[in-house]
Amino acid sequence: MTQPTGPIKNRNAIIFGFSPQAEIWNGRFAMIGFIGILLVEFFAHQGILHFWGIL
Repeated sequence: MTQPTGPIKNRNAIIFGFSPQAEIWNGRFAMIGFIGILLVEFFAHQGILHFWGIL
C-alpha cells in the first residue's frame, strides 16, 4: 500500500482567485440563487421583476 506523498487538500475548500474550485463554488451559488428565484415566483404568484416592483 502506498502512502500519499504530500498533504491531502480539501477539494471543497474556498480558495480565492482563479481556480477550478472557484468555478465550482460559483456554480453552486448560482444554483441556490436560481432555486430562490423560482421559490419567490411560486409563492408570490408573480414574476421576480414584478415582485421587486421593477415592472
